[in-house]
Formats: sequence, structure tokens, C-alpha cells
Amino acid sequence: MSKYRSILLALIIILVIKGLFLFPSFHSLDFKAQDSLFKLRHKLEQKTQPEALDGKAGKRGAFRLRAPRTPNEDVVIIAIDDASFSALNTSWPFPREYHAKLIQNLSLAGARLIVFDVEFTENSSPGGDALLAEMASYYDNVIFAGKVLRGAGPHDPDQLLSPIAEIMRYEIPWGIVNMSSDSDNLIRKYDLFELHDDTPYYSLGVAALANSRIYTKEWQKHIRIQKDKLLVAENKIPFLGHNKALINFYGPASTFPQISYASVMDDSTVSMPGYQGLEFDEFYEILESGILKDKIVLVGATIDELHDKFPTPLGGNWTPGVEIHANFLSMVMDQDYLSELNPWLYLCIELIILLLMWCVFRKLKPQFSALLVILFIALQYLLALLLFVNCSLLIPILQTAVSLAFIYITSLLCHYLDTMKEKRFIRQAFQQYMAPELVSELLKNPKNLSYGGSLQEISVLFSDIRSFTTYSENHTPQETVNILKEYLTAMVNVIVENKGILDKFVGDEIMALFGTPMPLPNHALSACTVALQMRDKMTELQQKWESEGRVGFEIGIGVNTGQAVVGNLGSEQIFDYTAIGDTINLGARLEGINKEYETSKHIIISEFTLEQVKDLVKVKYLDEVKVKGKNKAVKIYELIDLADA
Repeated sequence: MSKYRSILLALIIILVIKGLFLFPSFHSLDFKAQDSLFKLRHKLEQKTQPEALDGKAGKRGAFRLRAPRTPNEDVVIIAIDDASFSALNTSWPFPREYHAKLIQNLSLAGARLIVFDVEFTENSSPGGDALLAEMASYYDNVIFAGKVLRGAGPHDPDQLLSPIAEIMRYEIPWGIVNMSSDSDNLIRKYDLFELHDDTPYYSLGVAALANSRIYTKEWQKHIRIQKDKLLVAENKIPFLGHNKALINFYGPASTFPQISYASVMDDSTVSMPGYQGLEFDEFYEILESGILKDKIVLVGATIDELHDKFPTPLGGNWTPGVEIHANFLSMVMDQDYLSELNPWLYLCIELIILLLMWCVFRKLKPQFSALLVILFIALQYLLALLLFVNCSLLIPILQTAVSLAFIYITSLLCHYLDTMKEKRFIRQAFQQYMAPELVSELLKNPKNLSYGGSLQEISVLFSDIRSFTTYSENHTPQETVNILKEYLTAMVNVIVENKGILDKFVGDEIMALFGTPMPLPNHALSACTVALQMRDKMTELQQKWESEGRVGFEIGIGVNTGQAVVGNLGSEQIFDYTAIGDTINLGARLEGINKEYETSKHIIISEFTLEQVKDLVKVKYLDEVKVKGKNKAVKIYELIDLADA
């Protein structure tokens, strides 16, 4: 049953945690934990850059890291930045003639593909619109941008914002620039396509990939949507969900090389008002350097005022949308995809871990279990970092940590409940015939109570009323019961006060054990002390009864010491903590033969008891007796008093 309970508890905890992390507030916390991996990887990559290695080839530091990830050199950003606004001395949106000139200069500089993260979905001046479309058609290397606008409500229709008619007339490729954020508004995934009227409209990055080698008006024929991936030419982009891919960011904002929009525009034919008459002609330097030769060039805003920036897992300054497209393109071109571990596989691993931890927690002390939880969470985070850095694999972090904390708390609660149940059982079982302080000690160390029996060295005391049958025949039942109650109460008090336990009453016979379930320094001496005190108490009672005009009786006591099987020797229904064996049988025999010997106090002990108390008591040798089933005789002694009495 305990095994089934462990499995059931682990399953319940996993289901509860999975349910909690379906809520956006909890899910975003797990996102934050995974975001820390991006930041740590970026720091590690900075430390392993060639200039950070102090000239020591191959040095990677204490943390093993694959070669630092750097953006694909074929991807360059043309930034519409503050310098561009200052140099052109104009406001947004720029005239379409500017963008046409940009296409011309970029093409002259050898750009393989020009990708605009600028939407031309509304008409401007007729001349500017026509010039932009004609220039793009002439150079045959431009990708434009559009968008799918989702309806505000469930019944509101979606809208498709395609480039202006002049551009569409030339059948120039275009892609959507939709950005979907997670519940905490961070961009972690890239929208590969959007469905509008059951027709897929591919993203700007996908359109760029489809045209990166062969620019064609039939570029969509090179794209196929499969169950778990999107095929774009020779690229296989794994899906996350039905239309997204995880972005394996190369770094925070400004990681990709950027060239100012104005610098590309600045040739001898363009006036730059912001330069106040100075002629820099920066374009010619770009042309001579060949920096744009055969590159995929993305054109987009990096200035804050245009509100095209988004938070990403790397933190810091928000990343421009154009750079998010660049991250996606570079990731696909490098075939460096970010993936998540199969959730069903991870669920099985998590279940196994929780079951193992449950077993460990049940055996360890709570403080050690707490340290183990902290250590395991730290190791799990380190494993997550290693998988992320070296395999680009994401695994849940916070979910597992919370699951471990839950299983630890649950184990504590179960341990507490089991302990309380065990203590209640022990208290109920022993409080009637054991000293309260002995019960308290037993509750502190319940393992001393062996269920099923164990071999222990103990001392046993038997006490019996002489001729009690005759006594009961000569007195009324009420008189017999009353005097027996008074006698037994007094005798049990003596036993309990000396840390013995009352094993049982057998009619008028008393059986007491010493040295179990808690060990005593000298259980044989305790048994002898109790025997003498019982004798003294018996004398007091006899005097009391005589003064009251009642007839008393006499008792005999036997004490023996040795090995016996002690424990729960009852049935499944009734608990009976007792002892059995030759030691117990001899103790009963010693009590019974009291009437055969003339002794002053009617107490007989065995040689085995005397061996442990010989310097502590006064005795008188009586005889040697044989016990049934034993060939060797046992020496017996009359117990007279304690040595220091």
C-alpha cells in the first residue's frame, strides 16, 4: 500500500504543478527561469570570445562551452536610426523616393536580398509609390512587408494588410511582420505564417529564406507545411505549436552588425541637409569595402520613437523588430534551432525523479532532505544550462523545482502524520501499564518498539496470591473484588514507579518486565528492587486490612533474568506487547515454588539474576531446581534485601 501511495502522491503533485503552470502568472515564472539561461549563455560566450582568452588557444574556462555563437555573417541590418533622421532632417514616414534610392544603392553594393521591415500598406504620393515599385521590380531582389490584423472580438473579421497595389502589380514577394508575445509580453517565438480565409500568409523571414538563393515570383511553391515542421527550400524549421518556432537569440539588442540608413543613402546624388553642406559620400566607402556583397540586408527602424521594439529573454534594451527577424534568419541559415524536450518524456522523467526523491526523503532526516532538495534544484539548473548551451535544448526549470519542493513538503507532512499516528498508538498501548516518563522516552525513540518480536535480555517478575481460590470461596464476590483491586493497584504503582511495565494480569497473578521496550542500566536490580518494595507494600496492606477487620492474604514472588523474545506477539486485531521463552517460564516456576521453601519475604531469584546484582543485594542460597524441558539444574536464592539497606 505504501508503494501505491508513493506513486499516487507523485502523480497528484505532478498534475497539480502542471495545472498551476497552465495559468499565465505561473507560466511566466517558468519563462523567466528559462530566460536566465539566455543571459548566462551570452555572458559565457562573451568570456570565450577570442579577445577574452588572453592569447591562450583553446581555453574555455571552468565551464565547458561549445564555440561561441555569432550571428551569420550573411545577415546585415540597415538601421533607420537617430543618425538617419538627423542626416536627412525629415520626419517619419520617409518619402518613398528615399526607399527607392536605398534599393538602388544596396543593389549596387551587391546585396543579394533586400528585406523591408517597413510596411508600405497605404498609398503615399503617386510618383513615390510608382518609383518604389518600379525600382524593386527592376532589381528583382526585394521582399516587402504586410500584416494580418486579428479582429478585436471573436466575431470581428480579420484584415489582411498587403503592400500597396503598385507593388502587388509587379508580383513582388512579401511577408507578414506579425509578432506574437507570451503571457508576460516577451517575444520568444517567431510566427512562421498566419491563416487568413484558410490561406497561409508567410512571415517576412520565411519569405526571405524562400528567395535567398533563387529569387522568383513563385517562391511559395518552395514552402510546405508539415505536421511538425515547415519546409522552406532546403531548410526544415521545427514547429512549436501550429505556426511558431522558438527563436534561438544570438544576443541582446545591437548584436547584429548595423549600417545607418543615411550612410547607404549618402552618395553624390543625394543631399543630406543634416550635414550642413558637408559632403561625406559614405556610400562609396561601403561600396569599396564590399561589406554588403552577397548579403541578406534587412531594413528596419531601430529608433525608440517608431515603437518597433520588443522585450526579449536577453533583457536590457528592447530589441528592434528588424533584429528579431535577423535572429530568425541567422538561426535557420546556421541550422541552430532551439527545441524543447518532449513533454511526455519529461513527464516520465519527472515522475521517476519524484518517486526516487520520495523514497530518499522517507529515509533521511528533514534537515538533510532540505539540503538534498536545494542541491538537486541547483544540479537541475546546471543540467538545464548545459543542455541549453551545448545542445540548444530547453527543459522546464521552475516546474521541476516546485515539484521537488512539493514532494519534500508532502514527505514532511506524511512523516509528521505517520509519527503522530505511531505515537498515538504507542501511548494508547502502553500508558495503562508503563510509567509516563518511560512512555515519553519510547515516543522519542519509537524504533525501540520492535513489531513482530526481537531477542532481548530482560528481567521478568511474577507475583501470585497464595491460596487465592480458597480466599475467594470464603468471601463474597464484592469483598474479593474490592481487596483484589486495592492489592493490584498498589503493586502496579510500585512496578510503574521503578520503570517496569505491567505485561499482564492472569487472574490474581502479576507479570512485569524490566529492560524493555526501553533499556534500563540494570534491569535485574530494578526487578529485585520492585520485588522488595512489593513485599513492603504487601506488609502495609496486611496491617491496614487487619486494622479494618478484614482478612488478608500472602503473596509469592519470582524473579529471573535472561534472553527472551519480546515484542508485538498478539494478533492483527489485538496488540499484545509481551515476552516468551525459557527465561519467562523459569520466572513463573520460581514464583510457583515459593510455597516449597521457608523464606522470610517469599522472594526467590535465579542465579542468572544474581549474577548481575551479586554485589548489590543480600541473598541466601536455597537449592538447585530443574525446569521442565531443561537437563541442567538452576541455582535459586532467597532475596533478603538490598546491599545498602
